[in-house]
Amino acid sequence: MPDVAPVAGAIPPAALSPFPSDSTIQRILDQRVAERRTVGIVVGTMEASGTTRVYQAGSSGQDGCGLDGSTVFEIGSITKTFTTALLADMVLRGEVALDDPVGKHLPPAVKVPERGGRQITLYDLATQSSGLPRLPANFHPADLANPYADYTADQMYAFLSGYRLERDIGAEYEYSNAGFGLLGHALARRAGTSWETAVEERLLGPLGMADTGVTLTEALRRRLAIGHDEAFRPVPLWHFSTLAGTGALRSTVNDMFKYLAANMDPGSSPLGKALAMTHTSRREAEGAQMTVGLAWHIMPAPDGASLVWHNGGTGGYRSFIGFDPVKRAGVVILTNSAIGVDDIGMHLIDRGFPVAVVRNEVEIGPRALERYIGVYQFAPGMGLTVTLEDGRLFAEVTGKAKVLLYAESETAFFIKEADSLLRFVTDGSGTATALILQQGGRDMEAPKVA
Repeated sequence: MPDVAPVAGAIPPAALSPFPSDSTIQRILDQRVAERRTVGIVVGTMEASGTTRVYQAGSSGQDGCGLDGSTVFEIGSITKTFTTALLADMVLRGEVALDDPVGKHLPPAVKVPERGGRQITLYDLATQSSGLPRLPANFHPADLANPYADYTADQMYAFLSGYRLERDIGAEYEYSNAGFGLLGHALARRAGTSWETAVEERLLGPLGMADTGVTLTEALRRRLAIGHDEAFRPVPLWHFSTLAGTGALRSTVNDMFKYLAANMDPGSSPLGKALAMTHTSRREAEGAQMTVGLAWHIMPAPDGASLVWHNGGTGGYRSFIGFDPVKRAGVVILTNSAIGVDDIGMHLIDRGFPVAVVRNEVEIGPRALERYIGVYQFAPGMGLTVTLEDGRLFAEVTGKAKVLLYAESETAFFIKEADSLLRFVTDGSGTATALILQQGGRDMEAPKVA
C-alpha cells in the first residue's frame, strides 16, 4: 500500500481529479521495473484536499538506502522552473524587469548577440525563445560523464560575444540549456550571490524544502539513489557551475510535494504571486497544442482541462512534475535511470494520456546512428532490418511495413505506431551486436547477423 499523508499548508478542497486506484498505479510502476525501463522509481500524487500518496518500485542502487518519499534524486531541468520562480520573485521586488536585456546584468565587456536591432531579454530566455542554441558552441566537456562541471563564466561570455543568431529573437520556441544557464547566471549576478544561495534563501527556505539543493550533506548522500544510464550502468552525479540554473538541483518526492502544493494553490504560499507568474501561458511552444509560461509548459488534456508540467533528465536520472490547475491534482515522479517517465505522469493526471506511448524524442546524429545499421534475427525466417535514410533510422520486420524509429536515448528507440521499444546492445566501441524488442511486456532478443 502507498504511504498516505497530509501536507502542511494543505490545499483547500476543490474539484478533484481522482487518480487511478492504488493497485493500478503500483502495477504501472512494477511493470516499468519488470520491463527494465527503470532501476527505481518513486511517484507522488497530490489531491486538492492536500492528501498525498507515495508509491515506489525497484531499487535505489545504494546499499542501506531504501526507496521512498525521502530518497534523493537529481531533478534535472525541473530546476528551470526554480530559476523562473527566482526571476518572478526578483521582478516583484523591483530588482529586475522581464523586458530587461540580459546584457544589463552581465559585465560591460560581454557582447550579447542581437538581431534586427533587438536585444535578448530575460523574458526571451525564460520562455525558451531567445534564439540561443541548446548548448553553447564552445561547450566541450573534459568529462562526458559530468559535462557541465568545467564550463566557466569566461567561456560563456566568449560564446555570447562570438555567436551569431540564426533567427529573430522571440520568433520561435527553441529549448536551450545555454539560455537558462545564462538566465540563472544573470539573476545571481543581480542578486549579488551565487545561483545556489539565491535559490536557497529566496525559494527553498520560505517553502521549507530542507531536502532540496545543489550541495548534498552527508545525511542526504546516505539517502541518494544511484543514477544509471540506458544500459543500467551506474553513473556519477552531474555537477553544475556557471550553468547551474538549467539543471543543478537534487530533491525528494516529499520535498517536491511542498513545491507542487505552492504551485497548485499560489494563494497559500508566501511565494504565491511569483509562482503564479511562472505558469501563465505566454508564447506558443511546439505547435498550437502547447504553450510555454516562464519555463513551465502548458498543454490541453484529453478531458478538456489543461496540464502544467516540466520534466528533467541528467546522465542517470529522469523526473516529471505536473498538475491540473483547476482540479488541483498533481504528480511528482523521480527515477534513477536515464529513461523518460512523462507518459506515467501525464496519465496519472488525466487518464486520456496513455501510459508508455508519450515519450521524449532526443536528437542523435547520423554518424552515431550508423552503428545500428544491419540485420537482426529473432528466429529462422524472422528478422528485423535497420536502415539509415536521410539521417533517420528505420526498422522493417520480415513481412511488415517499414517504420520510423524515434530516439528516446542513444541506444533506445521507440515506434509511435505501437507501444514498442528497441534497445540496441553494443560492444566496447559502441557498435551494435544485438537488439532487444520490448513489446507487450515481453523482451525478444535478436543478435546481429549482417
